Amino acid sequence: MTVPTAPGNLALVRGETLGVVGAFGPWNDPLEMATWQLAPALTSGNRAVLKPAEHSPLSALRRAKLALKASILPGVLNVVPGFGETAGQALGLHMDVDCLAFTGWTEVSKYFLSYSGQSNMKQVWLECGGKSPNIVLGSGLIILRV
Repeated sequence: MTVPTAPGNLALVRGETLGVVGAFGPWNDPLEMATWQLAPALTSGNRAVLKPAEHSPLSALRRAKLALKASILPGVLNVVPGFGETAGQALGLHMDVDCLAFTGWTEVSKYFLSYSGQSNMKQVWLECGGKSPNIVLGSGLIILRV
């Protein structure tokens, strides 16, 4: 796939199969953020294990059910609900997981870097949150802090 660039330049994007991608989604936008993590992983030929935030697992479980209904093979998209200290850590340290994709708090992202070093030096893709909070007032007015 090519990417739009300035005249005279060429940029190519190539999806590579890594193996198993462990994806960790945030509680505040579980459906969209999981899509951002899962779509590139699955379209590149990887298998994915989604560990949703413990506060919002239902959309991930429903997504997996719909994936099976859409004829995605069993085992290609997996969901492991649970707490970060147990399910998240186990997935992060697992030797058969080849990449970790995490969206969330900066402090928690440090754990995933540590898990990579303690296991198989898997790739870690981090999107650390907390940089641009939105404040929603009772009147419906939204204040964007950039």
